[in-house]
Amino acid sequence: MAAAAPGAWAALQAGRARLVAAGRAWLGPGWRLSGSWAGRREGPAVGAGGPAPRRGYSSEAKTEDELRVRHLEEENRGIVVLGINRAYGKNSLSKNLIKMLSKAVDALKSDKKVRTIIIRSEVPGIFCAGADLKERAKMNASEVGPFVSKIRAVINDIANLPVPTIAAIDGLALGGGLELALACDIRVAASSAKMGLVETKLAIIPGGGGTQRLPRAIGMSLAKELIFSARVLDGQEAKAVGLISHVLEQNQEGDAAYRKALDLAREFLPQGPVAMRVAKLAINQGMEVDLVTGLAIEEACYAQTIPTKDRLEGLLAFKEKRPPRYKGE
Repeated sequence: MAAAAPGAWAALQAGRARLVAAGRAWLGPGWRLSGSWAGRREGPAVGAGGPAPRRGYSSEAKTEDELRVRHLEEENRGIVVLGINRAYGKNSLSKNLIKMLSKAVDALKSDKKVRTIIIRSEVPGIFCAGADLKERAKMNASEVGPFVSKIRAVINDIANLPVPTIAAIDGLALGGGLELALACDIRVAASSAKMGLVETKLAIIPGGGGTQRLPRAIGMSLAKELIFSARVLDGQEAKAVGLISHVLEQNQEGDAAYRKALDLAREFLPQGPVAMRVAKLAINQGMEVDLVTGLAIEEACYAQTIPTKDRLEGLLAFKEKRPPRYKGE
């Protein structure tokens, strides 16, 4: 076999460095990737405990809260729902809502009991109308940039959550609202939903990751067309271009997308927790590099599953023809 070209070797090394950093962040302090890509476990296993959800982000959230965090129970245990509840501002991204989202995400990313996260609206007809323009109008020029950076950071944190995330779009998702949905792994929407990156109408550009995530979702040319025109799509149009995975006719309760998201989350629950985390890591990291480096990333991520108790439980359950009982270890 011919020696790898210097450029390819540099790309491989860069991909390795990214994987090591991402792996540490996603898998927690008990895991690390060695320099030879052969992962091994140190200390407590992934999923073995972890801090409890923060007080104030439980199913008993007060109705006046702008963000309700519900940890579902019984057959839905492991599913967490982030419900945006800011009706008077059309769920727009205010300073307070961004602060609450940041706190919730910080708590969830270190909670090993969380298996899937759904982001939805609890306001009929609205997912998120984007930035709070009334609040924005009161900011001076020096305040706008730092605040947009905070929005971008929170959306990035959502994109980097180690478990599957689903955006349930049952209404309007414009600007930062669509950017919030784009940060999720999967998007489902009602046919009556409206979504688009409309910032150019305000003489600005998407600032919460939209110029980067939309082209990755639907392709560069179409993403440019939608951003340049500030066009708004309905659910059927969004499904046709690949912006969402599923489109549903809206129901009387106005939560068709949420119900579909819940069905998907239930499908994810039986799978091995460690496998789900490293599968997401492998996909996300691999999409940013060439195929050769991506395959090396997959190999390194696969290695993380080999020493786990869950892998042995999966084999035993298959042999005994029973459902596996995974513990995330």
